[in-house]
Amino acid sequence: AVVSTQSGHYGRGDRSISFEVIAHWLNLMNADGWIPREQILGNEALMRVPEEFVVQNADYANPPTMFLPIENILNSMEPDDIIEHHPTLKKMYHRLSLWFNWYNTTQVGEKPTTYRWRGRNDTTTRELNPKTLTSGLDDYPRATHPTPDEYHVDLRCWLALAARSLSTLGDVVGTQFDKFKETAQLLSDNRLLSELHWTGSYFADYGLHSENVGLREIRFGDHVDKERVVRKLPKRQFVPVQGYINLFPFILNILEPDAPELGVILSSLRNTTNLWSKFGLCSVGKNDNYYLKYNTAHDAPYWRGPIWININFLAIRALHHYRRMPGPHQELAGSLYTELRGAVIQNVYREYTRTGYIWEQYNCETGRGQSVHPFTGWSSLVTLIMGELY
Repeated sequence: AVVSTQSGHYGRGDRSISFEVIAHWLNLMNADGWIPREQILGNEALMRVPEEFVVQNADYANPPTMFLPIENILNSMEPDDIIEHHPTLKKMYHRLSLWFNWYNTTQVGEKPTTYRWRGRNDTTTRELNPKTLTSGLDDYPRATHPTPDEYHVDLRCWLALAARSLSTLGDVVGTQFDKFKETAQLLSDNRLLSELHWTGSYFADYGLHSENVGLREIRFGDHVDKERVVRKLPKRQFVPVQGYINLFPFILNILEPDAPELGVILSSLRNTTNLWSKFGLCSVGKNDNYYLKYNTAHDAPYWRGPIWININFLAIRALHHYRRMPGPHQELAGSLYTELRGAVIQNVYREYTRTGYIWEQYNCETGRGQSVHPFTGWSSLVTLIMGELY
């Protein structure tokens, strides 16, 4: 799933190669605008893919991260570049418009201007918190009881980014882009965003959620498993989980430089009992109930504590953005940028010299590399952090 993990690299280096890579992905789109998450090319690849991921649902979306490099490219193009690549950009615009329209019809929430990831299991009795594989943050805790009226702050921010990029691209190629400009303005409206997702202290998902669930052991003869126990009735509320999801309006630069919410996020970011560690930002806060919790009897915590370089890259990138923007939070963004950038670079380098590998993720408490290795997918974003190429 390169489109959801490595697209942050594209847009750096040879622009023609970047366009070629993006074009290959866009050529995988079906007539409705859907791009499959898993690209299983040939029998050898098929043998390595778990059976449940082979057949894919054309109503399920994944993060449209392709808009990150597209926005980078557009922001760095000179007039001569636009003239040279105009035919390619125009073709991209039509494909990307179809892609966005597919998102904006299949992933909408029941409440206006809200969005909901599809594919959550609302009948499972084995998961502590039903996974949201489509979001890319597989076991990150969402509402404990999936319902059609829940809505997700990260998906809304992804669509704001997509509309913003399409508005810019439409302007560049000279195509009617008013609808994308209006959508970008609507989804970037900080007041409306806060009305839907702001708890008073952080941005959050909304849904049917119990604050007291657990796993208990069950036996079937010699077989031991675990099932979920709901100890407190769920209610519709903001999901009170501290972690990466809270940061999306910040890390995708949706917040205005003078937004009060930005000040709250930056002031709390350095809290060492929450996401901050001396190795980078942890995926779930150390004082959160879901920190390092197994999701089933066998599913180890994945997005529940470990440090991920892709999200840390976006956070460092956002801090770089806000430290250059005049406003009341500029100085704080600058100091956090310096400290977080140094922490991530030093830890990845230290682990590389210790083990000889770049790792998929890093331990929040020790900084040690863990899970898949060697891993030069999103973790190699550290090279862009080192070069300050955002």
